[in-house]
Amino acid sequence: PGGAEGGEGLFVALGAGLAALSHPLLYVKLLVQVGHEPLPPTLGRNVLGRRVLYLPGFFTYARHIVEVDGKKGLFRGLTPRLVSSTLSTITRGSVKKAFPLEDMEHVSNKDDVKTSLRKVVKETSHEMMMQCASRVVSHPLHVISMRCMVQFVGREVKYSGVFSAIGRILKEEGILGFFV
Repeated sequence: PGGAEGGEGLFVALGAGLAALSHPLLYVKLLVQVGHEPLPPTLGRNVLGRRVLYLPGFFTYARHIVEVDGKKGLFRGLTPRLVSSTLSTITRGSVKKAFPLEDMEHVSNKDDVKTSLRKVVKETSHEMMMQCASRVVSHPLHVISMRCMVQFVGREVKYSGVFSAIGRILKEEGILGFFV
């Protein structure tokens, strides 16, 4: 009984650690995706020796963030991202416990196609239900995390903490603001 909760705790801790380590990469990627180009392209040469312009890479962009916001700036939006990840993991585990998939024997060569297909549909449906529930529960924190990170572009401070962001979104956009 205690092993299942311990396993879930381990998944939460591992997920949080990986999220924290990879956060600067995700942060830079998001800023690039929204079209934020604070640094000019640099002149270089391609493989054929032609002169070309190169946009800044990850480390150059990360260095710019550190210059503007300090090292702590690379982790803007991390708290709601960790809460989102934790909620997702806990929700998946809860759904799995609430709706257990009966022990499925492995498909063997003796099983007919109908039985095999039924097993695949059942397992896939179960996985989709877990994914859907975890996304619905964790998405509001994902939205908050993205909004916190994108604030870098306009130097805004509208979303400063998880609870204040929840209150602000509820006040300005209602519950649907969490699912944009």
